[in-house]
Amino acid sequence: AAVELLAAGWRVLANGKPFRPATAFAARVRSGQSWFEVEGNIEFDGERLALPELLRAARRGQRLVELGDGSFGLLPEAWLTRLGVLGADDAGAGKVRVPRSQLLFLDELASAEAGVSVDAAFQRLREELRAFAELSPAEPPPTFRGELRDYQRQGLAWMQLLGRSGFGGCLADDMGLGKTVQVLALLLGRKRRRRSLPSLVVAPSSVVFNWAEEARRFAPSLRAVIHAGPTRAPLEEALQRADVIVTSYALLRREAPAFTAAEFDCVILDEAQAIKNHETETAKVARALRASARLTMTGTPIENHLGELASQLEFLNPGLLGSSPRLAKALLSGHADAETLQLVQRAVKPFLLRRTKREVARELPERVEQDVFVELGKRERRRYDELLRHYRRRIEDQVAKVGLTRSTPQVLEALLRLRQAACHPGLIDPARRVEPSAKLDRVIEEIERIGELGERCLVFSQFTSLLAILRDRLDARGVRYEYLDGRTRHRQAAVERFQSSEGAPVFLISLLAGGVGLNLTAAEHVLLLDPWWNPAVEAQAIDRSHRIGQTRTVFAYKLIARGTVEEKVIALQKEKRALAEAILGDGAGLGGKLTREDLEVLLG
Repeated sequence: AAVELLAAGWRVLANGKPFRPATAFAARVRSGQSWFEVEGNIEFDGERLALPELLRAARRGQRLVELGDGSFGLLPEAWLTRLGVLGADDAGAGKVRVPRSQLLFLDELASAEAGVSVDAAFQRLREELRAFAELSPAEPPPTFRGELRDYQRQGLAWMQLLGRSGFGGCLADDMGLGKTVQVLALLLGRKRRRRSLPSLVVAPSSVVFNWAEEARRFAPSLRAVIHAGPTRAPLEEALQRADVIVTSYALLRREAPAFTAAEFDCVILDEAQAIKNHETETAKVARALRASARLTMTGTPIENHLGELASQLEFLNPGLLGSSPRLAKALLSGHADAETLQLVQRAVKPFLLRRTKREVARELPERVEQDVFVELGKRERRRYDELLRHYRRRIEDQVAKVGLTRSTPQVLEALLRLRQAACHPGLIDPARRVEPSAKLDRVIEEIERIGELGERCLVFSQFTSLLAILRDRLDARGVRYEYLDGRTRHRQAAVERFQSSEGAPVFLISLLAGGVGLNLTAAEHVLLLDPWWNPAVEAQAIDRSHRIGQTRTVFAYKLIARGTVEEKVIALQKEKRALAEAILGDGAGLGGKLTREDLEVLLG
C-alpha cells in the first residue's frame, strides 16, 4: 500500500519516520580483466544509499532499506529483480565487482536506467553479444574437408564470436545436425591462428572413437590423439604431439590431477548432460580444467529447463551464478518468479545455440546417413580376440588341407560367429544374454536420446536373438515398443499402432521380415544394429521410413564395432563390392572371389 500512496503523492510515515520513494539511480561501469567494477548509488528523495548496501538489500529481497537519517527508502520491485541477480562482491569505497560472465545482467540494468554510464570496452562487448543473432555465416578454414551447410556456418560464426569475446557457449543443436563437424571447423581455425596448446574433447566412452573418425574425415590435418584404452600413453605425451586430445569422462575423473594441471586451448564437453549435477566429481573436475575457451555440446532441448543447465553454464562461464541467492534459485531449482526467470533467459540466451531439424529442414537432404563406431568393452574385446584366434587357426589349417574354395562353409561360419560376437556375447552363448554389450548400451543411449526429443525410431537387426535381448532391456526400462519378425501374425496391426499419434516410440524389426513392404513414416530415425554390407538391403531398411508420405528428414545410423570383422568388411566393401556381396550372399562362388589376402584382412 505504501508504494501506491507514495506514487499518488502522499507522505507516508511509520513510527514517525518517513518512507521515501526511489527517485534516481546513478552508476558507472568500468571494465577489468575478468570483472566489471561498478560504482554508484540510489537516491531516495534527497537521501543516498551506496551500491554495496543496495545490493545486500536486494539479495535479501528487502523492499525497505534504512537510510542515514533514520528514514526508510522503498525499493521498486523491478530494481529488486535486476539488482538481485548480480553476483557482485564489495570492492570498497562504494564500489562492487561483478564477474565478466554477468555482462548481460549488467546490460539489462544499464539499458533500463538512464543514469548508468559504461566505458568503451563494455559498450563494444555488449554490442557484439546483442548482434549474435545477425552474425554473417563464417567460412571454414581451407584445411576443412567437406562443406558446411548455412546453419553450420552460422554456428561456426557464433562459436568464433564467443571465443573472441572470452565467453563459453553451449551448442545444443538437434541430434543429427552435425555438431561435431562445426566444432572441428572451429578447432582447425584456432590451430591455424598459431595456437600452440592442444584442445581437449571429453565425451562418453561410447563416442570417443567417433571423434577420431570424424576428425580423420573432415579435418585430416588436425592431429587427433585418443587418450583411452589400457595401452594409452601418459597424458604428458599426448600433450606434446596432439592438436586435440579426445578422452572419456571416466578417464577425466580417474586422471583428474594430470588433466587439471595441464593447460588447453579449448575444452569441449560432448554430451554435456554428464555434468548436469554440479555436485558430482565429473562436474567438479570439468570446472577445474584450465583453458582459453570452453564449449559444451548436447542434443537435448534446454531452453525451458534452466535448472538442468546451471552446471553447464557455470562450467562455460565461471561466476555466472555469482553469489546471488535469487539467481542460484532461478537456475539451480528452476523455481523463481516469472520476471526473474525471464531476465535469466534473456541473459543466458547468447551463450546457447539451438537449431531443430524442423527449423533447418530446407537445408537438409532428405536422408542423412552416419556410421557410428562402438568400442568393445574389455571383456568383450578379450572374448572376441579369443574367438578370432580360434577361427584363424582353424581356417588356416582347413585351407592348407583342401584349398580355399572347398573351405567356403568354414569361412562363412567364422564370419558369422565373429559378426555375432561383435554385437553381443549372448548370440554366441545364450547363457550370457544378461551380460553387458557396448553396442547394445549405445543403442539404448540412442533410443533414450531420440525419445527425449519426442521422436521415434526403427531398429533393424539380422539377428532376432539380438532383438530379443534388446526387448529385455527395453522392458526393464519401461520403454514401449512394437516388434516384428517372421513369426509375427498381425503385421499390419503392429504397423498401424506405430503409425498412430499415440504409437510406441520404438519399432524393433527383423531384417528378413521387415526389410521390405512396410510403410513406417512415423519414424524419422533408423538404427542399423549390425551392418548389412549389401547396400541394397541396407537402403531397403532405411526406406521403411524414407518414402512417400515422409515429411521430415530421415536420419540413419549404422552401428559398427571397432576393430572387428564388421569394420574390416565395410572397408573392403569400398574396394571390392563383389567380395562383400559374396560374404552376405549364400556363399556361392565365394572361393573364386575371396583371395588369401582378403582372408588375411578379414581374420587378421
